[in-house]
Amino acid sequence: MHGGPFGQDTWAFFDEAQVYASAGYAVVIGNPRGSGGYGLDHGRAVIGAMGTVDVDDVLALLDAALERPDLDAARVGIMGGSYGGFMTSWVAAHHGDRFVAAWSERAVNAWDSFAGSSDIGWYFADAYVGADPEEQRRRSPLTYAAQVTIPFMVAHSEADWRCPIEQGQRQFVALRRAGVDASFLVFPGEGHELSRSGTPWHRVQRFEHVLAWWAEHLPVTPVDAGR
Repeated sequence: MHGGPFGQDTWAFFDEAQVYASAGYAVVIGNPRGSGGYGLDHGRAVIGAMGTVDVDDVLALLDAALERPDLDAARVGIMGGSYGGFMTSWVAAHHGDRFVAAWSERAVNAWDSFAGSSDIGWYFADAYVGADPEEQRRRSPLTYAAQVTIPFMVAHSEADWRCPIEQGQRQFVALRRAGVDASFLVFPGEGHELSRSGTPWHRVQRFEHVLAWWAEHLPVTPVDAGR
């Protein structure tokens, strides 16, 4: 799941999709409410409603994909970065029975500390979630970390100023305290853009970690590239 909100997946070449598809996975990506590309109302639908209509759309897209006879509803993983990381953390806590494992990267997990630490400014949390501390708590995946029951990877970059590393640290500690099979992967010296414009060796290492994670939790037979 992509970042944003108001981000957008398009028909353009996307290395993430290509790498995972070449490893034998069916890759399902889309633009749920909150995304760009479908007008202002579609993009503004998550204001004050994160974790509601956006999640509905993600699960509806998954249901549609699973109508294909070659896909297996019992073998599904979920992953995303930034706002997509928020979505992954949220969905794993509220709909984890649909997935075998989760990879949440550079995520917003706790709005209270994000509002004071992100380089995007305090106005972002107030605009999308509101300034009320209780509402920020209700809309934070961290609040529901103890509901996660599937293996969970927290991936973050050390110098991420958009979603500071404390967002990953707090989520990881909460998961481990709850007895979740959680792992924490940190890339030194990288920022929020690691997967897109990080150093080449870290981008390669990241893909190696991602594929190793899914090979452990969702093994597949690689596609024959010669066919």
